[in-house]
Amino acid sequence: MSRTEFAEFLIARRGQLQPEAVGLPAGRRRRTPGLRREEVAALAGVSVDYLARLEQGRDTNPSTAVLGALADALRLNEIERHHFGKLAFGLEQKASCPSSGQAREQVSETVQAVIDALHPTPAFVAGRWLNMLAWNPAWRDFAEPIGLLEDTAHGNFAYYVFAHPDAREHFLNWDDAADMVTSTLRAAQTHFADDPSVTSMITTLQGFPEFDKRWREHRVTDHRSLVLRIAHPQRGEVEVEIETLDPAADQSVMVWLVDRRQVRTPGLRLVNE
Repeated sequence: MSRTEFAEFLIARRGQLQPEAVGLPAGRRRRTPGLRREEVAALAGVSVDYLARLEQGRDTNPSTAVLGALADALRLNEIERHHFGKLAFGLEQKASCPSSGQAREQVSETVQAVIDALHPTPAFVAGRWLNMLAWNPAWRDFAEPIGLLEDTAHGNFAYYVFAHPDAREHFLNWDDAADMVTSTLRAAQTHFADDPSVTSMITTLQGFPEFDKRWREHRVTDHRSLVLRIAHPQRGEVEVEIETLDPAADQSVMVWLVDRRQVRTPGLRLVNE
């Protein structure tokens, strides 16, 4: 049986947790990084055999109590616990839920009207896999000088972050952007497990070592909001607060609040007076 994403998450997090972080002696050098299966089982109060079955995908029905104990043992934060719970819920629902099908790439008139109404606040519509589907003039004017709309980005925000040669130059806290993008795609994969485009998308991005490392580690961060520090060719260094809204089932509106310290400047007003 192939391992489930739930099983992969367990294994990845066990491998990242150091003995001293859970009050265990480091001891002699370990052949593999992280905690041993026996150590996590003892911390969670479950049998080694049961944890092995979970990690091998042979048991797909952990109880709420077991999930909580494992989350405690793995020292998961609130965001990671939420993701962990969604993975477990997916195990139960996979057989009965209908296929999520292919992603809709066509932006409805209503969603387009939403981002148009946000002008002059920059905003764009992202698809399931962070394809840039539509935007308002304010976002286009901000995004074009940093190369987001160039062919090199392939019309995809994730591809821009990991593949565009100037992404690191413009995104001063590039690691935060990379973590957000990876977490967004991880959440999308969990939610749209039957989307046939998932394999090709993730496989393509795994050609970039920085993405592949984050993906294999099952990194999960708050992908709904982020503060980006951007070196903009025309505006200088600006701080952008990104907030993600979900007006449609498989599309999101990413609102870029550009340097809110200047929000009283007419060109950056967020609301009409």
